[in-house]
Amino acid sequence: MTVPALSRRELMKLSAAGVIGYSMSGWFERLAEAAAPLRRRGRACILLWMNGGPSQMDTFDLKPGHRNGGPYRELQTNVPGIRIGEHLPKMAERMRELAIIRSLTTREGDHTRATYLMRTGYIPQGSVQYPTMGSFLSKELGRDDSALPNFVSIAPATFVNQAAYSSGFLGPAHAPLMIGGNNFGFNNGQNYDAALRVQDLRPSRDVGDEQVSSRLDLVRDMQQGFAAHRPGVASASQVAAYDRAVRLMRTSAARAFELSEESEILRNEYGRNLFGQGCLLARRLIERGVPFVEVTLSNAPAAPGGWDTHQNNFDQVRSLCQVLDPAWSTLMRDLRERGLLDTTTIVWMGEFGRTPTINGQRGRDHFPNAWSAVLSGGGINGGRVYGRTSAGGESVAENPVTVPNFMATICTALGLDHTKQNMSNVGRPIRLADAGARPIREVLA
Repeated sequence: MTVPALSRRELMKLSAAGVIGYSMSGWFERLAEAAAPLRRRGRACILLWMNGGPSQMDTFDLKPGHRNGGPYRELQTNVPGIRIGEHLPKMAERMRELAIIRSLTTREGDHTRATYLMRTGYIPQGSVQYPTMGSFLSKELGRDDSALPNFVSIAPATFVNQAAYSSGFLGPAHAPLMIGGNNFGFNNGQNYDAALRVQDLRPSRDVGDEQVSSRLDLVRDMQQGFAAHRPGVASASQVAAYDRAVRLMRTSAARAFELSEESEILRNEYGRNLFGQGCLLARRLIERGVPFVEVTLSNAPAAPGGWDTHQNNFDQVRSLCQVLDPAWSTLMRDLRERGLLDTTTIVWMGEFGRTPTINGQRGRDHFPNAWSAVLSGGGINGGRVYGRTSAGGESVAENPVTVPNFMATICTALGLDHTKQNMSNVGRPIRLADAGARPIREVLA
């Protein structure tokens, strides 16, 4: 008798019920077979990037009763004593899986420089071309023979700082595949399915497989010949991008971008918008072995400028959270149900926080002094808060966290040595996290 294959969800249910208790039944072999892809997949990271700098005062570090507090109330989470903003009710139910860091502190209050710092771990300086987080983590976690890219950036806001999305001195082989970038038509008739699909992977129906293969080989030969006589970053980038596209075309890997394969119920739970469907795509990519995926939230129906809420902060934060909350919560649940959350570290952050004081336009301005980020999933000990800000949120009162320490924590959660060095474009070795960095042991599993 042929034993049917098991899905990961079925495996979890059978295991919990004690059905797969002995190997003679035939289920044990299927369990080992189904678990093999998970072992091959290894560790992964999802970055939920909040473009513009989210207000910690209205999300994860409220100050009720203080003049800086604003109109929002705190919401009790499923961990006694930990409260977050009222517009994140679904995430409040997942607090046992979250580690909130309330004491991040930097000196960069400019979008361009702060974005570069938080995405690379280094301030822009000299001629060193630092790689973005996705590039250096995918280099450590990825596979050279993968049909899918090792780094996918969904809806990136590259206009803020192109260099902050670059693979830097790691070269074009570790550059991200960007889809749906700089897209601000949030839900006004926008076809987010099209925005989240890699374009031009399917040849014309009038062209046969042999013709397609011959044409691709011809173009590759021409590109490689050109690159051999004119070496440089531009030609190397072109060859790398071409090879990546061809690998996608010649395998079934491109199906990862077919969101129509998912149920309508699940898609609705993520949210019918660019960020929500981007999070669903992130799960599909992680499931297929992509080690680093980032999804950017840059706007919402009542927040066209994203988290850069200099004006009308409170209405905009509410609108953004109504997009963020269901997508983030469903992503974590979906990963958990598929047996992926324990091997996938999720990072929620922006480039800085917002001022505790409320300006004359009911807004909050740039504030790098004391702000929040959230870690969850693989390698993270959830159900806790690390660090504390002052009564009005103006400064860090306990356990300040620097960017190098934050980067070291992410690396450690992923099972990486944060002191590992890569050679830079100027011949100087650069660590994954800057020298002297120490991971936050209190939030690590």
